[in-house]
Amino acid sequence: MQSFAFRAAIHISAIFGIYLSLAMLIPAFVDLYQGNADWRVFALSAFFTGGLSLAVALATQGRPPPVSSRFGFLMVNLLWATTALVGTVPFLASSLEMSLADAVFESVSAVTTTGSTVLTGLDGLPPGLLLWRSILQWMGGLGVIALGLFILPFLNIGGISYFKIESTDIEDRPFERLSTFTISLISIYSALTLLCGIAYAAAGMSGFDALNHALTTISTAGFSTHDASFGYFVDKPVILWIAILFMFIGALPFSILILFMVRGRLDALRDPQIRVFSGYVLLFAVTTAIYVRVTTDAPLFETLTHTTFNFMSIITTTGYSTHDYTSWGPFVIACAFVATFLGGCSGSTCGGMKAYRFIILFELMANGLRRFVYPSSVQTVRYGDRPVDDDMQRAVVLFISSFFVLWAIATVLLAATGLDLVTAMTGALTALTNVGPGLGDFIGPAGNFSPLPDIAKWILSLAMMLGRLEILAVLVIFTPVFWGR
Repeated sequence: MQSFAFRAAIHISAIFGIYLSLAMLIPAFVDLYQGNADWRVFALSAFFTGGLSLAVALATQGRPPPVSSRFGFLMVNLLWATTALVGTVPFLASSLEMSLADAVFESVSAVTTTGSTVLTGLDGLPPGLLLWRSILQWMGGLGVIALGLFILPFLNIGGISYFKIESTDIEDRPFERLSTFTISLISIYSALTLLCGIAYAAAGMSGFDALNHALTTISTAGFSTHDASFGYFVDKPVILWIAILFMFIGALPFSILILFMVRGRLDALRDPQIRVFSGYVLLFAVTTAIYVRVTTDAPLFETLTHTTFNFMSIITTTGYSTHDYTSWGPFVIACAFVATFLGGCSGSTCGGMKAYRFIILFELMANGLRRFVYPSSVQTVRYGDRPVDDDMQRAVVLFISSFFVLWAIATVLLAATGLDLVTAMTGALTALTNVGPGLGDFIGPAGNFSPLPDIAKWILSLAMMLGRLEILAVLVIFTPVFWGR
């Protein structure tokens, strides 16, 4: 890795830091309008981070960055690290007197759209701080879409690019200019957020709640303005169904949404991963609803509402909850554990393992079994009606293998900090999949990550970043070959 490439990556990250410092002025104005003294926190944080970022940007000016996969890997990691570090500053400077571990954990959880939190008493926190958490998640969700659609396919380590997921009867370049596609992406993401906020307000949320939850719903991120999360709104089922709808939309491939909304292309909805994702959401919601209905004799519609909401939240890696679903029995707990692995579609705001990987994995398994019967046959792995190239197959297998290895390592490390096995195992899992709540007394859907020791929070922060960047994009920069050795 040449020094000028590293310098260029730092320069771009510093420019991005300036934009993030400007975003801090939004919660500053909100606090000022509400008469909350914390507006000074955001004003000073914006001044500090903006000035530092500007100084770094000026000091690192130079020739244009190289176009290479190495530079891409470095840029991805630095941009996400910059966002997390800049996002940390208002938490550290706030009146909450958060430790460095807590502030970093909260910021990383926000920008990776994980939704785990160490904060309590959310109902009484300064409005600017609550809005800052939501803004970080909204920006993180947009960044996740860009990661899945543009960056991972370019780096050849996963992500199904929007050119590859179309059927063969669609032209290869439905958008001739990448800028057209990018503008469409940002416009649709923003429009969906606005529609979600309007729907929440119309259903009975306050304007501030509607704004915050719209930002964290469409980004499938999960931060709420209430300690009870969506349990605060259980007396208004329509709000829960609005959340279900927009969590589902957030979990769809945004390339498909663009083709559908901009070009009116109904055929784009034939993407196989949409069917698979919809299928396992329906399966978990209905089966758990039947189980809870039989074991508790609760009203059917209420049961279906809550199981659909909570499993949509888990599968889309949003992290909202309406109840402590671990109280519904061992079958529901087991389903929640399995659902934590799943995730939504490629090119969406979701984390998890994602539906397209399961499609390719099961195709590989089926072909492997057929080869036992017909050893000389040539078996093609297909995604819908298109063959999957060797690079994509390799990326899927490498991701899944790395995921389970890292899960095991993170579980052992968390257990070494004194956590019980369930907390350590599900904490590591929920961090790598960016889901939010785990299982156990501390970090379950009714719990909070604040009781965990600081070292555990640092481990989970790293795991959240690994999961958000699809693991391989982080691991590769720690290899000697990446640095030219």
